[in-house]
Amino acid sequence: MHSYRSQTCADLRKSHVGETVRLAGWVHRIRDHGGVLFIDLRDHYGVTQVLCDPDSPVFDAVEALRAEYCIRIDGNVKARDASLVNAKIPTGEIEVYIRDLEVLGSADELPLQVFGDQEYPEETRLRYRYLDLRREAMQHNMVLRSDVVSSIRRRMWDQGFREFQTPIITASSPEGARDFLVPSRLHPGRFYALPQAPQQFKQLIMVSGFDKYFQIAPCFRDEDPRADRSPTDFYQLDMEMSFVEQQDVFDTVAPVIAGVFEEFAEGTRVDAPETWPQIPYAEAMLKYGSDKPDLRNPIEMQDVSEHFRGSGFAIFAKLLEQEGTQIRAIPAPTGGSRKFCDRMNAFAQKEGLPGMGYIFWRERTPAQLSIQNFIDMTFNEIFAELRERDNQLKEQFVEAGLERLRAANKAGHTEEAEFIFNAYFGSHEAAGPLAKNIGPERTEAIRQQLGLGVRDAAFFLGGKPQAFERVAARARDVIGEELGLTEQDRFAFAWIVDFPMYEADEETGKVDFSHNPFSMPQGGRDALDGDPLEVLGYQYDLACNGYELVSGAIRNHRPETMFKAFALAGYDEAEVRNRFGGMVNAFQFGAPPHGGCAAGIDRMVMLLAGTSNIREVIMFPMTQRAEDLMMNAPSEPTPDQLMELGLRVIPQE
Repeated sequence: MHSYRSQTCADLRKSHVGETVRLAGWVHRIRDHGGVLFIDLRDHYGVTQVLCDPDSPVFDAVEALRAEYCIRIDGNVKARDASLVNAKIPTGEIEVYIRDLEVLGSADELPLQVFGDQEYPEETRLRYRYLDLRREAMQHNMVLRSDVVSSIRRRMWDQGFREFQTPIITASSPEGARDFLVPSRLHPGRFYALPQAPQQFKQLIMVSGFDKYFQIAPCFRDEDPRADRSPTDFYQLDMEMSFVEQQDVFDTVAPVIAGVFEEFAEGTRVDAPETWPQIPYAEAMLKYGSDKPDLRNPIEMQDVSEHFRGSGFAIFAKLLEQEGTQIRAIPAPTGGSRKFCDRMNAFAQKEGLPGMGYIFWRERTPAQLSIQNFIDMTFNEIFAELRERDNQLKEQFVEAGLERLRAANKAGHTEEAEFIFNAYFGSHEAAGPLAKNIGPERTEAIRQQLGLGVRDAAFFLGGKPQAFERVAARARDVIGEELGLTEQDRFAFAWIVDFPMYEADEETGKVDFSHNPFSMPQGGRDALDGDPLEVLGYQYDLACNGYELVSGAIRNHRPETMFKAFALAGYDEAEVRNRFGGMVNAFQFGAPPHGGCAAGIDRMVMLLAGTSNIREVIMFPMTQRAEDLMMNAPSEPTPDQLMELGLRVIPQE
């Protein structure tokens, strides 16, 4: 028999009854039933119930066991009584009577329990990650991650891609985040960088004549922490193809992503790739306030600036007198109650805004009269008729509406007359501070534009879009969740396209790249002669359920176009040659058109695991402060190490 086990803790079935077996694993749980000790023995594969009574020669040794001891047992397989069968586990029909025991590794008092689903502070979980990883949910997540990577590799090979490895120590490159620098011992005062992505190398692979490349690539970025992003390193499916256009990349990577999600989604619907919309960046920001929209939420924001321009709501009216400002509405179907509106207003205040304007519509008992009846009746008759249905009705309200209605009718403006009739006397009554300030006609125009009705609401944010879009996007998500509008059991994908190549710093006005600097501008070299902020790139992202999953571009493979593109961002030709000399030189020797993308593996697994914290799917993650509590990193170097590298640490005050 093997030194440690004849089967795993998931293997034994009723067919093994009567056999002598050897198992090894961890003591998951111990139960004492009147002197008979029951142990759930756990290994990576599953759990087997083993037991020991006082007749066993190792009873005293079994009695001394504690949770998470690592043990080896020999025993006899017996069938459980029918009433004691545990249908929840594959080994639930049998149990093993212990005849021999060896403690392979004892365990001290545990800082966190492996059995059960108790919550522990993340700091404790990461400090004792090896214990945390023994827990069932974490075992599942890590197996899922491994299986996803295996599936990705298989699917890429099936599409004719080959896997190549690129360097881990390289030169610094502007990829949009801070580099991790590595000092050189052989070249004092000079530094390598850990790659933010294999960007330049994968393009050089295309120049080298390899048609399709992929890699499960480690990437390193010194970034600020976020729940869906590792602050130090992450893994991505990196791919590149020659002689392709944007749609070719979509047609290649979409089946891979969709196939992985379909394989591991466990009952959650996955939108088919042919239904994934392609949404221009500007449209995504207008409708969703985000370039990674959650399309499970049907809410689409709209520009309603014209309804507030010159209105009685002075805050928005004056705001719109400034260049580049806008009022945007977030529809909230079924959200038409003052309680919900107040709750969303409080949300905006927590997000750092003074508040969020709103209008909600409630049912008003309409006058049972036609437009012609209104025109033919006297004011007193109309007012009396309406007061029977609404005793709060003000005389001047009816007077204003009637005057506007008769004028429109006299001029023969039928549609206008109907609109005015609905605004003043119809079944939808607008409520809220904004409605009182802008009047019935403007609120009715907003309602019709947004397609809302009774018991619906709309929320409003104003200013320069870049200043409020983040809060607007978050508000859209919260409204969708709270009102039950967002589908829960679905993975909804969308390609975001037509990204602007450049952006301007609000304070300095300096133009810089807004996305990947190696992208081909739409229109080629000629597009760079105009306003840089109007230039769009062949750049694209794939969004899924509110997360960026894939990012890529068709590359700029022409040196003269590259020099001009970098010049607009403040890099002269000498600097470009100095920083990207390897790639620039290569492009002078017959570079093919090429493009590709990278998909975040950590984020894919996070979505498939049903968690919003990326550290739940990374084996040994850093804390949010970029610290490894288990290995004590980052650590202080020794004086000898610093001297060897020619470095000196300046103490921080």
